[in-house]
Amino acid sequence: MKFKITCLIAVFFLTAVSLTLGNGLSLNSIGPKALGMGGAFIGLADDYTAVYWNPAGVTNLDKIQIAAFVTDVIPTSTYKFETYGIDAKSKSNHYISPNIAGYIPLMKGDLVVGLGAYVPAGLGTEWNGDELKNLTGGTAYEWKTKIAVFDISPVIAYRINDMFSVGASLDIHYGMFDLKRYAPLQYDETSTGMGFGGSVGLLVKPHKLFNIGLSFKTENNIKFEGTAKNPAMQAVGEPESDFSREVAWPIWFGGGIAFFPIENLTIAFDIQNSMWSNTEDSLITDYKDTLWNSLIGKDRIMHLDWKDAMQIRFGAQYDFSREFAIRLGYYYDPAPAPDNTLNILFPSQTYNTFTIGASYKLTDQFNIDFGAEYLMGTERNVAWDTNEPPRNNGGIHNTNIIAISLGLCYTID
Repeated sequence: MKFKITCLIAVFFLTAVSLTLGNGLSLNSIGPKALGMGGAFIGLADDYTAVYWNPAGVTNLDKIQIAAFVTDVIPTSTYKFETYGIDAKSKSNHYISPNIAGYIPLMKGDLVVGLGAYVPAGLGTEWNGDELKNLTGGTAYEWKTKIAVFDISPVIAYRINDMFSVGASLDIHYGMFDLKRYAPLQYDETSTGMGFGGSVGLLVKPHKLFNIGLSFKTENNIKFEGTAKNPAMQAVGEPESDFSREVAWPIWFGGGIAFFPIENLTIAFDIQNSMWSNTEDSLITDYKDTLWNSLIGKDRIMHLDWKDAMQIRFGAQYDFSREFAIRLGYYYDPAPAPDNTLNILFPSQTYNTFTIGASYKLTDQFNIDFGAEYLMGTERNVAWDTNEPPRNNGGIHNTNIIAISLGLCYTID
């Protein structure tokens, strides 16, 4: 029993920070149009989500635009561990994120300014405690994580000439994170944090048959602060303590090409890379209560050992008419977390993702977009990590995710 408790405590202190970082919690395709095209959008970047994908693409918006879209992410995870007789399935919760954007062209459209407010990460997982009670001495506890990261990004873009456009944004991040788990007894943690970063982009149109795009996001540090509660600490001190934790959001960069081989057809290809290995080696949680710090000891050091993750994305759009278009896409999304840091509160799978989408122009001013994707996880059979304390959950892990996005854009002539 002591071994099991030690394992679970170690897993908690790992997952308490990693939830803000992995591809499994990112909304991989921001906006219904990009989502429907498999997120292959850096070389196209021709709608209101350009502020995220490639700020230079904002110059494609030659009229005032106001847009809003909402994305619903529905993950379902499974965990099997025969050693303890566990065959568990997470609840299929809905994680809904609202997003808005607005742009104003200036100087005959060569200079465009705007503002985007969107959710680049917003996921979670919740397990039935009864299905995991064999890990906790036969008593059921709550196992739940929920995270949302909200970005506000003022953006400016300039069309240098018919071939070259550049753009940049300031990215202001606000993160919220809740966690409930056994560690031992019922552990409950809530925290928020802020961070700052920036994005730059280049869009090149060398020929009417294709575009080339490059996009780069800086590393930024988010300092989370909150309160942790655990009645197990009552016997030796205070049952709760404030804490802080710095998390580095990694450098992200990518490139893309959008082809226009025939009238009404667009084909896009992107490569996007997150530099996890530069930032996610180990992280430290600092509890304000010195007794918490001393009792937890080396478990405050969270070993992640993450590796870089490169996504490969494809997408296509066909315009049946001026009013109606359909989209298809695919992307490969590798898991950044190695086996020795994988756990049930932070599912990290390699995904093969298939997407669809459509748009319809209701009037000259109103356009509606729809996108959906299915992230099909690759099963991972993981052995217990042999470090002391262990850093993972042994067993068979898998996660599948459904994401649906709907947007409405209003254009002012």
